[in-house]
Amino acid sequence: MLFSELKIGDCYEEKRIVSSEDVNIFAKISGDKNPLHLSDEFAAQSIFKKRVAHGMLLSGYISAVIGMKFPGPGTIYLQQNLKFMRPVFVDTEVIIRVTVLEKRPEKNRVLLNTEVLTADGKASILGEALVKLER
Repeated sequence: MLFSELKIGDCYEEKRIVSSEDVNIFAKISGDKNPLHLSDEFAAQSIFKKRVAHGMLLSGYISAVIGMKFPGPGTIYLQQNLKFMRPVFVDTEVIIRVTVLEKRPEKNRVLLNTEVLTADGKASILGEALVKLER
């Protein structure tokens, strides 16, 4: 998508299942093998009582939307902030939502609101991304 095509308030949303396979692969490639993510037995003894997906895996879903769907290929990530609000459990559905907050025409930059929501619409991750687009 080109900078000129975006409007403030434009929004993209998609649903995704946070699979056990995704969590296991992320643990392997990132090296984050915290048993809270990988062991049902360990997680059962935690405050969460169930396995929790890596927060950075979930933020990777935001990156995938920005880089592949909205705004899409050619988008250059400049900055991302994240606030982790609540856990997402393994084998549950999430909603990834990206919304245009601001356009900065002097350098073709766009400020995006980024969210990962649980299936019932509660915020799991809230943040903002600054990206650069082609004209």
